[in-house]
Amino acid sequence: MLKVYPVVLEFIGALRPLLAQIERRDRDLGRQLRRASSSVALNLGEGMYSRGELRTVRYHTALGSMRESYSCLEVARAFGYVRALDAEFLALINRITGTLVQLVEGKR
Repeated sequence: MLKVYPVVLEFIGALRPLLAQIERRDRDLGRQLRRASSSVALNLGEGMYSRGELRTVRYHTALGSMRESYSCLEVARAFGYVRALDAEFLALINRITGTLVQLVEGKR
């Protein structure tokens, strides 16, 4: 198992209160954030047990979904649905994103 996988689950757990705030104000944005964040974990999990090009494709999809998750949070912030993200939460996002970039580029 990749070391980043539990970090992704930690991110999803930490996301729960923000997701609830967003869904109260914008159900569609909340659903999109829920789908995107789930996609990070699901594609990472699938990629860990894939081989060759399919592994890279799954990691690339996970990276895209991570960026989409962060974009949803940025949009929610811009609309005033949530406050600024705290430094610890941003560090989780950056750690996951950085690791996924390395996986896509073939560096472990």
